[in-house]
Amino acid sequence: MSEQSSSADTARQLAPAAADAVRAYAAKTRADADRFAAVLEDIATNGLPDPEQCTPWEELREAHFARLAAQRPAVA
Repeated sequence: MSEQSSSADTARQLAPAAADAVRAYAAKTRADADRFAAVLEDIATNGLPDPEQCTPWEELREAHFARLAAQRPAVA
């Protein structure tokens, strides 16, 4: 029985590269969550920004689409 549980434990282990990838993803997710929490805390402390001082979401969307298009290889 001990051989069977030992092989099951081994099968559940991640390869070192996969474990590193999971740790990197966790670190990025944690950093993103911390940044989002900081924005929410700023809003709680200072209130919402003046709409006149903000960039409309349509402009942000178009800028993001332009960045994505620049990353994409051109089709011949």
